[in-house]
Amino acid sequence: MIILTTDWGQAWTMAGIGPGVVFLILLLLVCILSVFSIVARGKKEEPVVAKVAETGSHKSEQVSQSDEAAVAMAVYLYMNGRHDEESGIITIQVNEHSLWHEELNERL
Repeated sequence: MIILTTDWGQAWTMAGIGPGVVFLILLLLVCILSVFSIVARGKKEEPVVAKVAETGSHKSEQVSQSDEAAVAMAVYLYMNGRHDEESGIITIQVNEHSLWHEELNERL
């Protein structure tokens, strides 16, 4: 009997309004995030390119011996595999007698 007394026009209106509002809010969020993305990027700056003299030579930077030593040591350690070796095995030990939660749950 409830089916006969239902105002189907109002029911279909409510069924359309609910998803419609959700869709419009989602569309509004997409627009807001797009604006934020444009503002965050700002204007694109051209990359700084070193200008080379007409003769084709350019000024080289001096590298100190300590910098060279640091790079050499890093490469040496990387190539020789000097890092922690992990077994890849996870062990979980269950302790049935641990009642750490007994203070939180008085019913236990």
